[in-house]
Amino acid sequence: MTKTTASAPVLGTRALNRATLDRQLLLCRSGLSAKAAVRHLLGLQAQNVKPPYYALAARLDGFVPEELSALMADREVVRIVTMRSTIHTHTAEDCLTLRPLVQPARDRELTQFRKGLEGVDLDRLAAVARDLVETAPRTMKDLREALRAEWPDADPQALAIAARCKLPLVQVTPRGLWGRSGQVALTTAEHWLGRPAAPVPAPDATVLRYLAAFGPASVKDMQTWAGLTRLREAFERLRPELLVFRDENGVELFDLPDAPRPAEDTPAPPRFLPEFDNLLLSHADRTRVVPKEYWGRSWQGNQAYRTLLVDGFLAGVWKLDGDALVVEPFGRLTRAQRDEVTEEGQRMLGTLYPGTSYDIRFGTVVQQQPA
Repeated sequence: MTKTTASAPVLGTRALNRATLDRQLLLCRSGLSAKAAVRHLLGLQAQNVKPPYYALAARLDGFVPEELSALMADREVVRIVTMRSTIHTHTAEDCLTLRPLVQPARDRELTQFRKGLEGVDLDRLAAVARDLVETAPRTMKDLREALRAEWPDADPQALAIAARCKLPLVQVTPRGLWGRSGQVALTTAEHWLGRPAAPVPAPDATVLRYLAAFGPASVKDMQTWAGLTRLREAFERLRPELLVFRDENGVELFDLPDAPRPAEDTPAPPRFLPEFDNLLLSHADRTRVVPKEYWGRSWQGNQAYRTLLVDGFLAGVWKLDGDALVVEPFGRLTRAQRDEVTEEGQRMLGTLYPGTSYDIRFGTVVQQQPA
């Protein structure tokens, strides 16, 4: 620990929790538009279609799912693989800047498929794939078959993944629209949005935006969020304009001087979050949101459950099962907490499924059901 870090003020777990919830628009619902919220949050996890809608329903006052759906239809937001090799919903502007920033992680991902890509010129593969998807949107199956015709000795799945890693491929609508269905079909971000991607930016501006949405945070926290390495230099360049804290383990945390850091006893209402919400995935040390005793409880094998926050921390999972919202708390809730969870569940259902009647019951979430 450096002398500077040793003398920095300590932020306890609850203080970090309340600060992060405030930045994540989860302490009090925000009046931001859907597009402004997607930008502020640096994108929303979108491995499945509905998580971005659930994420905004938990965060925004007056949100209606058609607002985000219209943005997607108008190509103002898009679905694309960015952080941690996962699909995110980003504004068009962030799609064209964040994807180049995290491209080194996509290049690193390709090394996992080296054996299946022996003899493949990756630059030529990118050019062939670009021509294919810009002629017409293609499914991954389409890409596998077309690229296999060019490289018959290579692994077809590796070829398609290489195309996704080398190119900024977005999922075209109707995929991702609320109340609509559609298979995943891909084209390049540049083709879909009608303008070129930005040159690879320095990470400094994104560091500041990350702190605004997820801070206070360490260098490793941001590296976990982005799937990148070697961000220390950017933090050091910015150090003169940042505040420095430390957590209870002595880890150095950076923050914006004017960012909110509410008192640790600030009330945090219950919130229903989707599976894969970035709140739970964007720090190296997740104890600011996930109590140690509940680590791993929101997963079963490769299946992630939709999560419930109570008093600001992970406290259970939930699912829609037929005409019921089933909530499984991990521990005992007080009567007042159960009432608050029920009220929040009713609000969430009214936001996303107006005019539909659901029972709310506390039980066991055995298997997450898509809904």
